[in-house]
Amino acid sequence: MYEKLGNTAKYIQSIKKVTPQVGVVLGSGLGAFVDRIEDPTVIPYSEIPGFYDCTVEGHTGRLILGKVKGVEVAVLQGRIHAYEGHPMEDIVFPTRVLAILGIETLLLTNAAGGINKAYAPGDLVIIEDHINMMAKNPLIGPNIAELGPRFPDMTQAYNPEVREILATSAQKIGLKLHTGVYAGMLGPTYETPAEVKMMGICGADMVGMSTVPESIAANHLGIKVGGISCITNMAAGIQGKKLSHDDIKEQAVRVMNDFSNLLEEAIEKIGSMN
Repeated sequence: MYEKLGNTAKYIQSIKKVTPQVGVVLGSGLGAFVDRIEDPTVIPYSEIPGFYDCTVEGHTGRLILGKVKGVEVAVLQGRIHAYEGHPMEDIVFPTRVLAILGIETLLLTNAAGGINKAYAPGDLVIIEDHINMMAKNPLIGPNIAELGPRFPDMTQAYNPEVREILATSAQKIGLKLHTGVYAGMLGPTYETPAEVKMMGICGADMVGMSTVPESIAANHLGIKVGGISCITNMAAGIQGKKLSHDDIKEQAVRVMNDFSNLLEEAIEKIGSMN
């Protein structure tokens, strides 16, 4: 696996010689942020060894190398998910490749359902912690010592300094942000009202079907992780409405400008931190 990661990184470097400081994973409907990337080099996932093309609407499936506010970035426009039938090692493969390329900080973004009743569709939330309810973990199996320790610490899975940068960036641009705990579910079905109630009791503020595996893999690698959830709907049973992926994509588009402004400002600050 380690050799495979190295070969993929070499392939990407053969297209553009770059050492990105910040990696970004763009979740459902949030891919338009790539329009903010300066001097972009675009590589479809289908052309990258070890990557899988995205099959879910709202996930374009491209790696973009370039700069944001002068900071070298590597942006994954879309991701694959466990519910598509992929093993965990394939889901976190792109994250690990970004680490081999040189990133020190990874920003994970997603569309999520709001459990916390103080949230509303269109709100952005800094992820302060997560609950893994996928019954899967990308580190199961023999440990790859070159990537990290057998038992990585997850006490600060979402780096406090990165979280503070996200908060101060939001203040600077006049954007209200919440902070909350993300619950990762396997999917692809949306959660039942009873499951949402259970997650609320367990301490979750929002729920989705991604992010957790990448966060675990990045922490294993010693990468600083930050997370942003876009609340695209209230979770099942909160408002009594049925859920639709089309509605979720539409809400993500509505907050795209605020989301992109936040990422731009945060990346500039993170670049100075690194």
